[in-house]
Amino acid sequence: MELLFLAHRAPFPPDRGDKIRSYHVLRYLMARARVHLVAFGEGEADFDVPAALDGLASVTIVRRRKPQAVAAVAALARGLPVSLTAFGSGDMRRAVAAVRADAVYCFSGQMAQYLPADVPAVMDFVDVDSAKFAGFAKAGSAPMRWLMRREARVLGAFERRVAAEVSASLFVSEAEAALFRSGGATGRIVAVENGIDAAAFDPGVVARNAGPTHAVTPDLFRGPPVPGRTVAAHAPLSSPQSGPRNESGVTGGLGGGSVPHRPLIVFTGQMDYRPNVDAVIWFVRDVLPGLRGRYSGVRFAIVGRAPTAAVQALASDAVIVTGAVDDVRPWLAAADVCVAPLRLARGIQNKVLEAMAMARPVVASVAAAEGIDHGGTLRVADDAATHVAAIGALLDDPDAAAALGAAARARVIARYDWEARLAPLDALLGLA
Repeated sequence: MELLFLAHRAPFPPDRGDKIRSYHVLRYLMARARVHLVAFGEGEADFDVPAALDGLASVTIVRRRKPQAVAAVAALARGLPVSLTAFGSGDMRRAVAAVRADAVYCFSGQMAQYLPADVPAVMDFVDVDSAKFAGFAKAGSAPMRWLMRREARVLGAFERRVAAEVSASLFVSEAEAALFRSGGATGRIVAVENGIDAAAFDPGVVARNAGPTHAVTPDLFRGPPVPGRTVAAHAPLSSPQSGPRNESGVTGGLGGGSVPHRPLIVFTGQMDYRPNVDAVIWFVRDVLPGLRGRYSGVRFAIVGRAPTAAVQALASDAVIVTGAVDDVRPWLAAADVCVAPLRLARGIQNKVLEAMAMARPVVASVAAAEGIDHGGTLRVADDAATHVAAIGALLDDPDAAAALGAAARARVIARYDWEARLAPLDALLGLA
């Protein structure tokens, strides 16, 4: 089969939520069809195709240049969703027209405008984007609330039209699929969940590979960080006074001494993504003070690329803003607790699955945990007080925290293997 794979962002490197899903779907489909990738690219990394994708039949990456303000003006003038005009491109239309395919896998609703006529297509919406904008409409200034409500309305109508025309509409969880149906969508609506590469996110492998320049320890963060400064993952992260945490969570000195253990709480994510920005600001403002009152040395690490000015402004003696890191896994391995305090969340959060796979105890908001079949292997909190209580209980009982982390990894291995999660695509696309 000749299969066209459309994506709103190049599905590599797989270092953020949408790219992780699209990358693994692409790898799965490559094993079953001749796949032609056509996608937008922004940064230079989006044009550097990894060796793992050498088997692609063809690759076309179209640079996306349209400013958001220009897209918004055009959308308002034409009565279209801003989400669509932001990804409108004559170059993309020509690239799609150049591919002859038996079927199409379309990743993200922004790309539905490029679906070729009379070719069977599976539309991977991932999340109900219109519902996300409806959530955004509840906050912000009056003009922005109006724009978000408008986007939710016109984008929702577009999503429903697409769903009625494609062979199947995919969502990352049954909760998202049910939400889409409840909004009046018709057609075949299917949940195809995210998975996790449990071999890559293996705490044992990370521990074996960690050396003096890779082991992240809480002792790294002594002294107040300079606001806005980034901590590179390749920087020296150990010193003669500190070493990797042992099984009990005590930081052992390389010279035989020790330093007091300072609890480390870790959040990971793309830090110019609005739900992530909202989550860390809320956590620092409403949750961290309650923890500092009980644990004077506690630190909160915000790990992820492109922190906004508002996120950088959070940096303090108790808050570390890393910026981009080469590898998120050592930060997860160093965490006493991983958190996902998202108040605006859709579908399955990869950040939660990654922390679970690394055998870390996780405290997630109701919204962040909703799409994950965790079987009680993470802690769920619904407000600042319950976040403080859940995190505090794990910090107070390292044995219970370790047991919860081990159970979380076992759950991920049993429930979220990528090959099993993506198996429904065979029938949906008519693959051998």
